[in-house]
Amino acid sequence: MPPVFALPVLLVCFPGLLLLLGRAGSWKRAAAIGWAFGWGMHVTGLYWITYSILTEAERLWWLVPLAVPLLALWMGLYTAIPAVLAWRAAPGWPRALVLAGGWVLAEFVRGWAFTGFPWNLLGTAWAFSALSAQGAAWIGTHGLSLLTVLLATTPLLGRRAMGGGLALLALLAAFGAARLSPAGPDPLPVTLVLVQGNVAQEAKWREETRIPIFRRYLELSEEGVQAARRDRPGTRPVIVWPETASPFLLADDAEARRVAAASLPPDGLLLAGTVRAEWGPDRRPTKLFNSLVALGPDGAIAATYDKAHLVPFGEYMPLSGLLPIRVIRGGVDFGAGPGPVALRLPGLPPAGPLICYEVIFPGDVVGSERPGWLLNITNDAWFGISAGPHQHLAAARMRAVEEGLPLARAAQTGISAAFDSRGRELASLGLGRTGFALAPLPGAEPPTPFARAGLLIPAILVGIFLLAGWWGTRLRGNESVGPLVVRT
Repeated sequence: MPPVFALPVLLVCFPGLLLLLGRAGSWKRAAAIGWAFGWGMHVTGLYWITYSILTEAERLWWLVPLAVPLLALWMGLYTAIPAVLAWRAAPGWPRALVLAGGWVLAEFVRGWAFTGFPWNLLGTAWAFSALSAQGAAWIGTHGLSLLTVLLATTPLLGRRAMGGGLALLALLAAFGAARLSPAGPDPLPVTLVLVQGNVAQEAKWREETRIPIFRRYLELSEEGVQAARRDRPGTRPVIVWPETASPFLLADDAEARRVAAASLPPDGLLLAGTVRAEWGPDRRPTKLFNSLVALGPDGAIAATYDKAHLVPFGEYMPLSGLLPIRVIRGGVDFGAGPGPVALRLPGLPPAGPLICYEVIFPGDVVGSERPGWLLNITNDAWFGISAGPHQHLAAARMRAVEEGLPLARAAQTGISAAFDSRGRELASLGLGRTGFALAPLPGAEPPTPFARAGLLIPAILVGIFLLAGWWGTRLRGNESVGPLVVRT
């Protein structure tokens, strides 16, 4: 997984998993093996969650040794599903096909159950370059997960299987090169100024830091506009601030909007992450929203988007009517917006706004109306200097390839970046840096096969793999339990 991309490890892990499953004497033993495999995978892949707890260490210190191991125990249950299915299949290629199909079936469930958490889908391993990621335009990241498991098991399936795997890799590389050979649509006369304030999470909401943080974003925005005028003359500057970048509630604070608008050129536009509130009769907030607001040079709000896919235990407390715990001091949870929309912005193609982890859901980033580009704002300061921001960035890149839409991303501490509609990086600003990145706004591609059919394509492939695996099991006399045969 990002940022290491040690892909040869797959050629050890998955054959090892198959060998262990082949020696399991019961389905319970197979489930335990799969569970342990998933636990190890998610402990190493989600260790960065500890950084978010440390931002409030004085209140949540007791969770530090518990949060990631316990979450990984839960996530490991999804790996037990393909393990049991594979154990029931005959050794050899039937078991490999069933493991691959079952793995992606579990990924589907993981992306849906309990509001979903499809972080680090195995197909994200293909995000190490634009060339390798192009298969997502046809089969999505889930489809690439399917191929990943299948290819990783070939060392146990003999020379023919390994040769077939190499041929498949060559075919995918050729497909990627063919998709990347055209230059793509011409960019629009727009320059995106992706501002990265690099504000530590523990400093964001202190009263004494609010004005300095606001000033930092205003100064970086002005510097970015000047750089855009110099490097990309004749283009319109569109400034993008990350999730909750403004320490003031822009939708409710006319003075903050006036100050922010004063930094904009006459043709400028500010797209800013901010908290928005609904107020009760006593002027106390009754509900909060994690929002994106568009401000023009006159300080008027041109458009607003409220985050729809909220983080359980981060932005709201599940079963809040039964549990006395609140994730936000003051007892007010965040409310959810209406879901994926095409946000109308003055003088720009409609944008598909995605706040924070909304970008990790394949097939669920575009609503009924297709936008002209995707805009991801996020506060990855929660993740610290860790693998988390790299993993989040890789997921964003995969959404651009899947949908055939350019994607711009502004992150609080990084990594801010822009990709064209085929996942080619146009600009980036590294993790832990303060500044801005300038990027053109490319035109959109026609909808990809995945954009048209969504998760139906990988779902059909999962069905084919599972049916083929069970057919192979029947051909081998329903030999469902026993050691995996290694052919040479």
